[in-house]
Amino acid sequence: MPPSHAIDPVKTALLVMHYQTDITRLFSEAAPALLANTRQLCDAARSAGVQVYFAQIRFSPGYPEVSPLNKNGMGIRDLGLFTSDEIAPELARRPSEPLIVAHRASVFFGTDLALRLSASGIDTLIMAGIASTGVVLSSVAHASDADYRLYTVKDCCFDPDEVVHEHLFSTAFASRTTVLTLADALALLA
Repeated sequence: MPPSHAIDPVKTALLVMHYQTDITRLFSEAAPALLANTRQLCDAARSAGVQVYFAQIRFSPGYPEVSPLNKNGMGIRDLGLFTSDEIAPELARRPSEPLIVAHRASVFFGTDLALRLSASGIDTLIMAGIASTGVVLSSVAHASDADYRLYTVKDCCFDPDEVVHEHLFSTAFASRTTVLTLADALALLA
């Protein structure tokens, strides 16, 4: 990677979004490769001294956090998921790695993530997540507006709509983040 893309590990966090068991079960064909890629990314971040944060979408039984006005939330409620699942064990989350629980697509909305990042002096985020049209899009938009230096790791993001996934990475994500392959990300963290 060019020197202009060097990171300061102390000021950088890897944000792994919605890599949780209910979601990996929904996308069971894509999950093995995604989990393998993202485990490599997590391990490289840990080795480099980059903090790893996990974000999970979760609701209480009965979905009291979901408004009938929220179309996405109602769709989630109808699935009957995200009340008792966990971070994918394949990623080997450590007890010291923060878990951010969100009730909306963005991992920033209604959570203490921004406060935690600020308190830790984080100004750079490496982002990975499922799905590109949900958590990744919503969270990238927020983080960009909040002036974080952003990287998205394409090989660690997924969306069931491959056409939209590709379009997002060539437009919205490319205009707000530095898009990396897994190999690029591993080089950045080396």
